[in-house]
This record gives sequence, structure tokens and C-alpha cells, in this order.
Amino acid sequence: MRKSNYDKFPATQIEGKIFQGWDEVRTVLEGMLNRSRVLAVDCYTGVYEEELLEELSLLPLVQIVRVCNLYKDEVEIKRMTERFMTDDVLFGYVTNLSLDDYFDAGKLADAQECISRSDMPVVVLGTGASKVVPDAPLVYVDMARWEIQQRFRRHEVRALGVDNRNEAVSLQYKRGYFNDWRICDRYKDSLFGKVDFWLDTHIAGQPKMIDRATFFKGIEKTAAKPFRVVPFFDPAPWGGQWMKDVCDLDRSQSNYGWCFDCVPEENSLYFEVNGVRFELPSVDLILLKSKEVLGEPVEARFGKDFPIRFDFLDTIGGGNLSLQVHPTTQFIRENFGMYYTQDESYYLLDAEEGAVVYLGVKNGVDREAMIEDLRRAQRGEIVFDAEKYVNKIPAKKHDHFLIPGGTVHCSGAGSMVLEISSTPNLFTFKLWDWQRLGLDGKPRPINVERGKCVINWNRNTDYVYEKLRNCVTPIAEGEGWTEERTGLHANEFIETRRHRFSVPVSHQTNNSVNVFNLLEGEEAIVESPTLAFKPFVVHYAETFIIPACVGEYTIRPYGKSEGKECVTVKAYVRF
Repeated sequence: MRKSNYDKFPATQIEGKIFQGWDEVRTVLEGMLNRSRVLAVDCYTGVYEEELLEELSLLPLVQIVRVCNLYKDEVEIKRMTERFMTDDVLFGYVTNLSLDDYFDAGKLADAQECISRSDMPVVVLGTGASKVVPDAPLVYVDMARWEIQQRFRRHEVRALGVDNRNEAVSLQYKRGYFNDWRICDRYKDSLFGKVDFWLDTHIAGQPKMIDRATFFKGIEKTAAKPFRVVPFFDPAPWGGQWMKDVCDLDRSQSNYGWCFDCVPEENSLYFEVNGVRFELPSVDLILLKSKEVLGEPVEARFGKDFPIRFDFLDTIGGGNLSLQVHPTTQFIRENFGMYYTQDESYYLLDAEEGAVVYLGVKNGVDREAMIEDLRRAQRGEIVFDAEKYVNKIPAKKHDHFLIPGGTVHCSGAGSMVLEISSTPNLFTFKLWDWQRLGLDGKPRPINVERGKCVINWNRNTDYVYEKLRNCVTPIAEGEGWTEERTGLHANEFIETRRHRFSVPVSHQTNNSVNVFNLLEGEEAIVESPTLAFKPFVVHYAETFIIPACVGEYTIRPYGKSEGKECVTVKAYVRF
């Protein structure tokens, strides 16, 4: 059995100032208060504010003003956000609110007056602290969305201005995704130039703090070289066993279905500062360095959204994914306020004998009968006969199935799927879930009525075999290497290229971020012909990102793979 070399804790190594533990952090903050008398400790939503309140209260003779007490009352905030939350269990509408909308003008003015007259040192604590005291020194307590989701599951943290800890996790996530995170990201983007210290409280009771210079040193270095975000793994009702061995995960867990290893809006980024790991949301890099990372043409099209997503779907030793469909661009724009949809593809990183992919409807399908059978199955009256209506296609390692929005699809059991897609990650309309319960023991939400509005009935058997299954085109070759185009579909903005190589291969970003996965080979190394960055080693199954600003670079087999064939898949935005 091969020994896993998958790196679960990738980091950018830098030198700088880092403070560990509350005693060291308080010493720094006390010095700031001695110099300025007023300090803003601003927060992303999802931090443990009670921990911050308890620890900051130990500062000598300090008065603490909590920003949450300056918001409008909860009833008003719920009314204000109702149109974005909607009454759906999963889906909302992207907010257009800002943090200013949350403040009660009278409470804010009174607090600012009291702070200006106070004879004591004052710490303003909470989301929006810098709005309360805009001229005060600023500490920002950041938080990655993946950790926030873990806290949702434990019902530990409140939403922005709303105590929804007792709500279903799906509703907490919905409020974060459609409202709170949008507001906090826009607000944080306005603060980057003001923050004096960044405080990492991802691990309760173990704070770490870096200064502005160290933070920007990490950002600048990461944006100019190949890098990886911190992968996270999650079980699923259909989850498998493959990742346990390949990624060296906890064998005592029942399964792992998901690995998100390139979703910068939700992943973390690690800076290793003087040998100490500091965690921050990887979206900070995109907010600050969108042009350098994404490329100017990509930024012009997508703004500060990272448009390419790589993740794993492990069904080896598991079950079928839900039969599903993703919305069309028009539907997602009109119904959810998103400006592009979740087009995707399945690349088979590995597959057992007998693995299949369900893709597209069969020729001559009776659409009314299919929808009615899906409704009856949803009501529990019948077991939906997927093979009657949907193509069941044999799948093997290195097959690539293209899935533009509107295409009915799912991976069957026995597959290790590298899902290459555009970024929106919530918009799956489940049509049938194989009589299965979720991990919470409850049926997962089915969306037949939404699904029927977006199914493209022309994506039938003929179409699938001609345009969606292994549409591989040779591009170029040389001694020891080949390049092939493997997709994606013409309707999708992502291009994918597969390289097989036993010698160095030259690449060029061409003004677009490049995202890779090492599909075959123990190790490969990414190098700059101009020595613009330190050589970057990647391992089997790892996803890595090449910022657009890198320009020219090479990839070659490395270590145990030297002299052997490696295989990569590269995704980028086509123009």
C-alpha cells in the first residue's frame, strides 16, 4: 500500500511578528490603549465574541462597548433581511444591504458621544467597530467560512444582528451565504489599509496575532507564486473510503464524501510565521490581489470572485450521489441574484470496476411522465426508476464528463470524482435521493419543481455521447509529453487541458489564473524559468493554484516520480 504524501496543511512561509496566547495579545493591546485611549476590535461574523469579551475585560481599567448593542433591534433586522432570506429551506437571494443598514442611528450617536467623554480606556468590540470609532487603531478578528460552518453545526454562534443559534443548520448557512458573508466581505474589503493587527481565533483559547507588515508580507508572497489553500473534508450520506488512505484521514470516521481543496471563498490560507501557523480566510488574498491572482481579463469579468472550483466527491465504498440538475444562468440570475451558474464536470480520478455516471435524459424521454414519477417518488408513492429516464454510462479512470447547467446528472457508487466547476456552490436541485436520509437522519430537500424549470430536455443520449462524454482533442506533443483538451462544454467558460509528461513541460498563464490537480505521479515540481519564485512541490491528488501574474512556468516529475509519467489537469478561464 502506498504511503500518503498528501499535505493537509499547506502554508506560505514568512518571517515577521507573531504573538501567541492571550497574555501576549493583551500586552500588545494594552500598549495600543496607552497610546490612543480608544481601540477598535472589529470582527467577522462567526467569531466567539464571548471569548473576546472575557479576555479583553482583563485589560486594566478598560470600558468595553459592544457593537451589537448599537444595531437595530432583532425584529427590525429580520424584517430588513426577510426579502433576502425568503421562506425556502435552502435558497435565498443575494443581499444588497451594507453594514450601515444595521446600525441604529440614535444608539450609534449616543455611543460615540459617551466614548469621546470617557475618562477610561475604551475598547469597541464587534462587527462594525471601526464604523463606531473610525480614527481608532484597529485590530481585526477574521474567520474562514468553513470554521463558521462547523460552529453553525454546533449551534454556537449568532448571525449578524440575529440570534439564530437554535435554527436548522441549513437556515444558518443560508443567512450567511446570501446575506451576512456578503456584507462582511464588502466591509472587510474597505478595512485592509486600516488594520494594525490581525487576530486569528480559529482555535478557541489559542489566539495568534500578526502585525500589518507581516500580514501583507504573507499576502504579497502568496500572490506571486504557486500556492494551495487549506483543504477541508466532510462526510456525506453517500460518502466513500478512498480519501481516508490517499489523504491520510481519520480511519475511525464512517466516511468522507467531500474534499474542498479550491474554494477560496470558504477555504482557509495558512501563513507559517517564524514556524508558527497563522490561519486566515483565503478570500482575503482574492479581495486584495484579484488582478494579480485572477488576471486582469478574469477580474474584469468576475470582479473579486474566484471563478474556478475544484473538489472531490468520493463514492468508492459509498453510494450514488443524488440525481440532480443545476440551474441555467437566466434562472439563477432571476431567482437568486447570482450572475453566473454552477456549470461543472466530473473528471474520474479513480474508479472501481462497474462504476457509472448518470448523465442526460434518454432519447425520446416522456418529460411529463418523468416529472410526474419524480413527484410521486418525492411523496413516497414509488421508487423512481432512474434508468428508465436517465443515461447510465460506464465510467473508468481518466474519463471526463461535461455537465453544463440544465443537464440531469450524478456520479454512481465506486467513483472518485474530481469535480471541476464554476464557483457557485449551493445551487443543486436534487431530483431523487435513492430513498436515503441525510446525516441528520432526515430526508434531504428535493427540488423537483425547480428542477423541471431548468432541465434541458435536448441533453439526450445522442447529445451526451457526442458532446459531453470524453470530448478529448489532441493539442500538442513533444518527446516525453502530450497535451490534450478535455473540455469543458462550449457553454461553459472554463477550459481544461490534460498533460501527460515524463519531462519538464512549459506552461503560460495567459492572463488567467490556472488551477491544477496532480492526477498521476507521487510528486511534481513547479518552477520559474526566471527564478521568480521558489520551486513548489506538489503531491498526488493535490490541487494547486498558479496566479495569473506568474506568467511562464514549468512542471516536471519530481522525487519518486522522476523518470516516470505524471498526469495533470489544468483549468483556466477561456476568452
